[in-house]
Amino acid sequence: MKALQKLAENQFIRFALTGGVAALVNLASRYLLNFHMGFEIAVALAYLVGMLMAYVLARLFVFHASGRGVRSELVRFAIVNVVALVQVWVISVGLANLVFPAIGFTWHANDVAHLIGVVSPVVTSYFGHRHYSFRSG
Repeated sequence: MKALQKLAENQFIRFALTGGVAALVNLASRYLLNFHMGFEIAVALAYLVGMLMAYVLARLFVFHASGRGVRSELVRFAIVNVVALVQVWVISVGLANLVFPAIGFTWHANDVAHLIGVVSPVVTSYFGHRHYSFRSG
């Protein structure tokens, strides 16, 4: 029980868990958007949906209020996530369009590529949000 409490107190673990929920929202959004648009655009739009979910969850369960207000936090959160979006998009699209075809990987190639892309910025995003988005004003 004490180990579970210690995990719950760990800010990075809470960030990873809430980020996991936001990542699932991101992935599900991309899947649904893909019915109406191409993969590349769906990845970018789904990332925005996931980002909004991530902000709400991080604000509620991970970081303390910065004292700067929601608008300022959200703008800073978005800046950190724009950097992460580039990382997610390059990895997702690069794997789906270049790497996987080159190695003959076809099993849910877009889904696997997107999952790997979404997971890739977890550490850099944590530090960006901790030291910039939610830093005390």
